[in-house]
Amino acid sequence: MDPGFTAEQDGIRRTLRELLHKRCGPEELRAALDTPLGHDPALWAALAEQLGLPGLALPEAYGGVGCPVTDLALAAEETGRALAPSPLLATSVLAAPLILGLGTDAQRADLLPRISDGTLTAALAVPAPALATALALTGPQDTDWAGGGRAGGIQARRVQGVWRLYGEAAQVLDGHGAGALVVAAHTGGFVRSRALLFVVPGDAVGLVRTRQTALDATRPQARVQLRDVCAELLGGEEEAPGVPEALSRAGDFAAAFLACEAVGAADRALERTVEYLGRREQFGRVIGSFQAVQHRLADVYVQIQAARSAAYYAAWAAGGPGAPDGLAGPDGRVGGLALAQALEALRRAAAEGIQLHGGIGFTWEHEAHLFFKRAAGDELLFGPVHRLRAHAAEGARLFERTEVSA
Repeated sequence: MDPGFTAEQDGIRRTLRELLHKRCGPEELRAALDTPLGHDPALWAALAEQLGLPGLALPEAYGGVGCPVTDLALAAEETGRALAPSPLLATSVLAAPLILGLGTDAQRADLLPRISDGTLTAALAVPAPALATALALTGPQDTDWAGGGRAGGIQARRVQGVWRLYGEAAQVLDGHGAGALVVAAHTGGFVRSRALLFVVPGDAVGLVRTRQTALDATRPQARVQLRDVCAELLGGEEEAPGVPEALSRAGDFAAAFLACEAVGAADRALERTVEYLGRREQFGRVIGSFQAVQHRLADVYVQIQAARSAAYYAAWAAGGPGAPDGLAGPDGRVGGLALAQALEALRRAAAEGIQLHGGIGFTWEHEAHLFFKRAAGDELLFGPVHRLRAHAAEGARLFERTEVSA
């Protein structure tokens, strides 16, 4: 592993930071959150046109830049610093890899070029609260997470050669505005119970989408209802082999992406706190000069640096040599461990920032609460932290009892 960044990676990160600094300041961020989509379409178009960010990790054959997924994960540190609301996570991290890995040639040719140029956004619709389970982040996948043949979830049945979906999924990231949905549904009853993935256009008949109020407003969520909706099976084959494996690979990459994003947010939260404590005075002295305050900030700094190291390794592992389709690293649990450490660092940095800002840190007008809500919201969607670690320990057989012969 080369711990240094390439010139291309440095260039992507530098350009992205400059663009977000100009186009996604505190005022622009709040204005974007109040729009129906929950993000600024003009900023999304700029990210696509100037950086090719939506297609950064997609092959050039489909209009992408052709960079490894490592570059996209490392770029997430900059979007995390700005808490930039965008369809990047839902489109390029969750949906696009599944289309690339499982889709037919026709499906790839239809969807991926439009995702690459930013004209099409996509979302992964999984029945709540099973997103972390579907991505194999907090436990082994089973046949029940998509519906299990019981009431609830999303059911798929084939009628006269056409797949039809019925059910509901909540907490779908950017599901209210996505132009295409990758929907996980249960089919096969109890004998051949399995989960399949389907592609549903955003304007499909019977599709009802409603934006939900989310804890983290920078990650817009929606409730998606499918009322006998016609759908196209992703992959085109009834058996759809490799769905669990593809979801697991996408989950490990998503965890690395989220870890880098959380590290960027934590770093910015600490940076803002240090700036404030360097100019705020109390008892005739700058607050930052008090040793007790310095110790607290030093502890946060050390935790962020440790999380950054883990996140960078997870990003490298996600696109490491020998990974199938560039989506899985040498250790399928490294992403979850990095995400757990990064979320803890972000929560700590945000909590200390709120407290050390004093009364203003608790106000709605200040941005400190947005960093704390980002940590809490990501943990609700992709965690919790203790389950991320427990699943990694189980996969590594860390606590498995072994017999030692004399």
